[in-house]
Amino acid sequence: MGFDCRQLVAGFLTITMFVMLGNMIKRDHFDSVHVRLSETSDGFTDSVKSLDKSIAKLDQNWKEETEELKPCWTKPDLDDVEESEGYVTFSLTKGPVYHVSQIADAVVVARSLGATLVLPDIRGSKESERRTFGEIYDVTKFIKSLGGVVRVVKSLPDDIRKIAAVQVPNRVTQDYVMEHVEPVYRKKGSIRLSTHFHSVNMKKSDTKGNSDSVACLGMFGTLELQPAVQEVVDSMVERLRTLSRKSDGRFIAIDLRVDVLESKGCQENEGGEAKSCYDGMEIADFLQKTGFDRSSTIYVTQTVWHSSLDPLKEFFPKTYTKEGIMPADKKLKFLSENSVEFQEAIDFYICSESDVFVPAISGLFYANVAGKRIAAGRTRILVPATIPGKSAPADEFLSHYITEKNHFAYSCFC
Repeated sequence: MGFDCRQLVAGFLTITMFVMLGNMIKRDHFDSVHVRLSETSDGFTDSVKSLDKSIAKLDQNWKEETEELKPCWTKPDLDDVEESEGYVTFSLTKGPVYHVSQIADAVVVARSLGATLVLPDIRGSKESERRTFGEIYDVTKFIKSLGGVVRVVKSLPDDIRKIAAVQVPNRVTQDYVMEHVEPVYRKKGSIRLSTHFHSVNMKKSDTKGNSDSVACLGMFGTLELQPAVQEVVDSMVERLRTLSRKSDGRFIAIDLRVDVLESKGCQENEGGEAKSCYDGMEIADFLQKTGFDRSSTIYVTQTVWHSSLDPLKEFFPKTYTKEGIMPADKKLKFLSENSVEFQEAIDFYICSESDVFVPAISGLFYANVAGKRIAAGRTRILVPATIPGKSAPADEFLSHYITEKNHFAYSCFC
């Protein structure tokens, strides 16, 4: 078949027409779009910058202030202590927030006396309410952690009859033990110890004492939840992180217990600088004004829902109690009226593991949760306050334990 020049010319003309048409469309449409974008680029850039600032502010609210610290105490050696034949017994009372301090004091006393420490029981608010240590805490890990430091037995020998009751102040020192406890111990042979909490005293000591390493070990290196209880805590934390997808799995824990709020009355401290506690409405206002987003997930240390929490949930819909996030098959065991010790343990450990902790109630719970968080490098602890203006940076409300590094934990971790 012969070659037709007319077909070649027709093809060339067709291609030329498409090219011309493309150029026209570019000039009339795409170039005009380019002009419109150029005209509005300044406004678009400003919007992007504003969004970036908002995102940065939210990230700032969640970020940690310090790197994870390492233990800086030396584990004491039992060979450095003159052993004696007596025993130190004691009970854990008032909940896990007190247990941390009671364990530390008992370890300091037993080591100072060269005595054998008896595994404690756990007592509730009533004398008849008792649990074994192993129902909440890991017995094996507790004994192992004190290996080579203090001798530990699971029960008091049957032949021990005479036991003297001795009370010591919280954060007891070796000097105090040798002056006030040792004479009684030598005379009676064994003692039953109780800790007196005359005030919240978790600040770092100005001078380092002989018992500091022992106290550090007792407070931060001995207590772990037994596996069944730890499993419940882990499942609840995982649930909270799942609900926090918009904040990359991060959540806020607030110590907000209605019974405590009602009993304390949320009065101003001396000097009127701050209140001893804050209610749901005040906490909602504080979180809003410090830049937390409405989608933030919040855990409160109230077991079941109470109407006083409604204002908080109105501003932050993702607000939950233990009842709202605990696995259904665990509620009968852990949420009954006879399970207060379990509930308090769950609160203590979830508040210790949250990304942000807000102590709406001042006291030992705040102080000991702060210590556990410092040890783990979770320093985002915001102490609430009434904010008169429209907003304020969250960093202005960081706990003095963090900004001044005056918590006892900083004697143990560095």
